[in-house]
Amino acid sequence: MFDKPRVGLAGDPDSSWRLVADVGGTNARFALADDYGALQGQDTLRCEDFDGLAEAARHYLSNHNVGSIRAAAVAVATAVYEDHVAFTNSPWSFSIRELGRQLGVKNFHVINDFTALALSIPRLDREWLVPITDDGRATPDAPRAVIGPGTGLGVSGVFRFDGRWRALDSEGGHVTLAPADAREVELLGILTRQFDHVSAERVLSGPGLVNLYKANCELDGVTAEELEPSDITERGLAGECDICVKVLDDFCAMLGTATGNLVLTLGARGGAYIGGGIAPRLQSFLAKSRFRQRFEAHGRLSEYLADVPCYIVTAQYPALEGALASLDNL
Repeated sequence: MFDKPRVGLAGDPDSSWRLVADVGGTNARFALADDYGALQGQDTLRCEDFDGLAEAARHYLSNHNVGSIRAAAVAVATAVYEDHVAFTNSPWSFSIRELGRQLGVKNFHVINDFTALALSIPRLDREWLVPITDDGRATPDAPRAVIGPGTGLGVSGVFRFDGRWRALDSEGGHVTLAPADAREVELLGILTRQFDHVSAERVLSGPGLVNLYKANCELDGVTAEELEPSDITERGLAGECDICVKVLDDFCAMLGTATGNLVLTLGARGGAYIGGGIAPRLQSFLAKSRFRQRFEAHGRLSEYLADVPCYIVTAQYPALEGALASLDNL
């Protein structure tokens, strides 16, 4: 909460506030920005507590005594390519035009959440970008790769064009996942029986941890427990469950391969940035895991990747900064 912002009437063109939001499968994060571009009033709402995004946004604005906004940008955890937006990992859906009308704002912008995260990278202070290892040195102004396991798997990139940073709209989390060794062939063979298409997101996400756990149990002839992603992470980090330790090691290795693939695809000599909710919890584990080895293990291009640094994004609300950047770029 912040001190008594100006309260406007619906559609008031003189309102000084811009609304930004980052909406995923579990949470909807909101903030307000004034003309100076500083975010304030950050708040997180549970999606399950509201019928849809309009209701959640109205609740947030009401809680912060804001009667109108002059612009809004919403980052969403799904593809944005038409007026109708349906979330991949949530029952929410909306019309961009109708939601803008409901919120009383004409300047209403919707982007993919990892497009927003990518736009935030050049704006984040170094303290929020933690190197996984000491390997590599970023090339200034070169493209940067962005990937992030959370409820799903987000993928994007950011590049310099006409003096501004621009981001890619991407659904790269749904590319086909390829195995990198014989054991992964067996793991993915198990998952192939369950899913028609084993995408990267089927493994590199919260639900993916559960998929990996069950596949590892089957491979080792062990009866799987009913575990949540947080259970697997906690047991693996504590070393309390051998299967969970294997799952975290597999997860980090496969994330390394996927991140290396993305860097090669984008020519991202400016570095790879890992966002989402999982990587910050695995920070120490990632540094000791096979992540970096698998990141570089790309045959004739291994030396190319050896020069590229990898960072974990630890900022609490990076996609909100990116949503605001998308408004500044209009």
